[in-house]
Amino acid sequence: MTKVVCDISVSADGYAAGLNQTLERPFGDVPEERLHAWMFETAEENKAEVDRIVDAGAFIMGRNMFGPIRGDWHGDWRGWWGDEPPYHGPVFVLTHYPRETLVMEGGTTFTFVTDGIESALRQARAAAGDRNVAIAGGAGTVNQFLRAGLLDELRVHITPVIFGAGERLFDGVPYVELEQIESRGASLVTHVTYRVGRPK
Repeated sequence: MTKVVCDISVSADGYAAGLNQTLERPFGDVPEERLHAWMFETAEENKAEVDRIVDAGAFIMGRNMFGPIRGDWHGDWRGWWGDEPPYHGPVFVLTHYPRETLVMEGGTTFTFVTDGIESALRQARAAAGDRNVAIAGGAGTVNQFLRAGLLDELRVHITPVIFGAGERLFDGVPYVELEQIESRGASLVTHVTYRVGRPK
């Protein structure tokens, strides 16, 4: 059976983004480059982890990860990634506001799901076939899947910076046992992989 997995980069104090996200500052009032430098400045050193991030049959992300627009859709916002996003497969975006599916270059499609995470997961599993489903983020979406007991494997990429405030991984998550199954330190990040138990 396919797994539901998640890769997420966080600061040393557990934040995946800072406060006050805008179009100009997608990660808020923090230096985004510090959170993701390991993926770009030392990509070869972390090639296995970078490759695993997009190695899934389908993806689920929150509305905030897709873009800065709040409320009803307006304009023609098509995501942060340009005409050819890195997913190259189906992506299901959680939102309260309906929108037509976006078909992008390179095989990425964004489908907007208005009836919750269980519906998004059903659709993603069907689209993924025998491959994994990846929860792409942000932290609020990952926390929803943790609270619902729907995440099988969590891969946390911990960066040596402290944000102090923002959107934190594990906020509002009840008692859950994590089994560490892998860890590796690199120059700009520590990679830790957990098998996720069910909330108690």
